[in-house]
Formats: sequence, C-alpha cells, structure tokens
Amino acid sequence: MFIIVDKGEKYMKGSSIGEFEELVLLSVAINGDNAYSLSILEELKTHMKRKVLISSVHKVLVRLEEKGYLKSYMGDPVAVRGGKAKKLYELTADGKEVLEATRELRESMWSAIPQMQWAKK
Repeated sequence: MFIIVDKGEKYMKGSSIGEFEELVLLSVAINGDNAYSLSILEELKTHMKRKVLISSVHKVLVRLEEKGYLKSYMGDPVAVRGGKAKKLYELTADGKEVLEATRELRESMWSAIPQMQWAKK
C-alpha cells in the first residue's frame, strides 16, 4: 500500500486527503474515546469558527472509513440517549500515518518559503 518516491521517502498510495477530511481526522484524534459525530462537529466549529453541517461530517466520516483511515464501533447504550448507543470513531494505523504524512508535507512546504516573501514591504 506504499509507494516510494525520490530520496527514499514513502507515502501511501492514494493517501492524499482534502482539507476537511484532514480536519475531521484531527477532530477524531482530539476527541479520543468520545469521538462521535456531534463531538466531532463541535470540535470543527470551535477550531474553524464557521458553520459546519452535520451532514457534511457524516459524509466525510463514511468516506474516511471506506478509505481505511477510520473505524467505527457502537458504544455502550446510555440512559441520556434513551438507551441508544453512540457510533464512535477511532483512527486506524493508516489514518494516523496519513495525518503524519500530511503534516510533514505542509511543514516541508512552509519551511521552503523564503523568509523575504513574508517581510513587510
């Protein structure tokens, strides 16, 4: 599932993820054992400071699970939810790896910007 590129670097084949997918994966990581759709939505709203639709979150959760970056399971039933269980999400090893690769790529590109580009004129 990996491809080798120049300088021996390895990246997962088809590992590119979009910005919103990255943010959802990060929200799952932040929420830890309590990562369910509403907690993920609230985390996104907190950090993005813009309106996020729960339907958008659901679509991305399904897509990320299909890609193998997340796995879901049913939590314990809780009285507050009328005895219903929450669908919880956790990062897979591939999910953690794609986040690391994405972070490394971003950091590499940011560090490649010449300092003079940011100097005030």
